[in-house]
Amino acid sequence: MSDFSGEGFDNGDASVVFLHKDFDELRGDVERLRTELSTLVLERDELLLVECRNIETAYMLSIGVLEYKAYEIECAVLRLKRKLELNQAKINRQEKVVLSEIEDHLDAAFAEYRERLKEQLEKMNNAIEQSQGTPLSDDEVHELKKLYRVIIKALHSDLHPDQSDAKSRLFQNAVLAYGNGDLDGLRIIEAMIAGESPLGETPDATELLMKEKDRLSDLVRKVKDRITEIKSEYPYTMKRIVQSPEMTEARKAELQERIERLRETLAAYGARVDKMLR
Repeated sequence: MSDFSGEGFDNGDASVVFLHKDFDELRGDVERLRTELSTLVLERDELLLVECRNIETAYMLSIGVLEYKAYEIECAVLRLKRKLELNQAKINRQEKVVLSEIEDHLDAAFAEYRERLKEQLEKMNNAIEQSQGTPLSDDEVHELKKLYRVIIKALHSDLHPDQSDAKSRLFQNAVLAYGNGDLDGLRIIEAMIAGESPLGETPDATELLMKEKDRLSDLVRKVKDRITEIKSEYPYTMKRIVQSPEMTEARKAELQERIERLRETLAAYGARVDKMLR
């Protein structure tokens, strides 16, 4: 008779062993997804709150000022052209030209242009203010990212969907601090959450773990898609220009030529309007 007669061996015990193994593997998958998600969220926020801001600041200070000037003159050209057309229409109909009425009409028609100019000016002001800030050292940047990642794992709503409103507000404060390079602010927030498990409570049921794995997998996919989207949009698409002195100078020369042409056109329209109203 074989020594392996089955005595003392319970098949139920084997099932428990396999269940524990499956549960542990599933729990490991969930923890790996949490780590991957926190890393991706850090990358996304680094793009949005730091890199894209720096790219836009560099772009606005070197090229944006010329783009603003070109657009400002273009708006003036279009307004004068429209003024000329309105005056001519009045003259053709033998109507009295009331300049105040025409100016009111033009103000309404070009309100959107003025709003866009206002937005561009606001961007310029933001770029100037950001350029005047004190940059962090490499070690401080490293610590900033490290602290922010710890805070993400402890407080991000995607990782902790049932957390309190107070913790949600604390995380929003962390996002602001990270975006502003506020290292002391992040140090304070990290100290407040120190000792808490960044992974939260582990689900005690396989079904809950499976649902959590699916939820996290979906979030990982969405954040990856968002990162790809950010890299395909302004201001990130300007990165190659601001990093290339040759491309920057070429774009500036192109804009300066455009500004000169627009100024000539503006002067010509101005002369025509003056002549018409004499």
